[in-house]
Amino acid sequence: MFWPWSVAGETPVLRGPHVLLRLPQMRDYEPWYALRRQSRDFLKPFEPRWSEVDLGQRVYAARVRRARQEALDGTDYSFLIFRMDAGREELVGGLTLSNIRRRAAQFVNLGYWMGQPHAGRGLMTEAVATVIPFAFDTLDLHRIHAAFLPDNTASRRVLEKNGFVEEGFAKHYLQIDGRWADHVLFGLTRERYDQLRLGRIRYV
Repeated sequence: MFWPWSVAGETPVLRGPHVLLRLPQMRDYEPWYALRRQSRDFLKPFEPRWSEVDLGQRVYAARVRRARQEALDGTDYSFLIFRMDAGREELVGGLTLSNIRRRAAQFVNLGYWMGQPHAGRGLMTEAVATVIPFAFDTLDLHRIHAAFLPDNTASRRVLEKNGFVEEGFAKHYLQIDGRWADHVLFGLTRERYDQLRLGRIRYV
């Protein structure tokens, strides 16, 4: 059976109709820096606090090395999201599968960010749809967790369009922009994913 991803050097490349997800490389530094810096005010209310130092090339290089090692270890996958236009890659955001747990748990945490110029175009919905089969069919996990701020309606839409369901509410769950913030908790199980894949529920 054909799956829309390939593995080069044991690191995955995932492909959707309009997006491509792969690990960061050093050649991505300049577009990554430009997009993060341009989108700073847009992203600030939704992310842990970061500064200009975090955009430095040495910090980015460490990020690249860590992303590759974590992927080889099978613990975390830190993807950059590219929009494909006539064979050309345009960086639009990032997506992570982190904190993978095995044995009795078999779950992973999903997180993502989108650059301001590309928000609201359905690219994140497609990126999440692209990574879900990788989590379930390749990594053989049983559950994907996701969390977002209560007023982040865009994130809610992305998850709901991909079959996630609301499962709870966590007070002071993550430190966002320098403060401990409440989050809405969403989840997607393998059982529900199988229903989506069989067409019983519309996927996106």
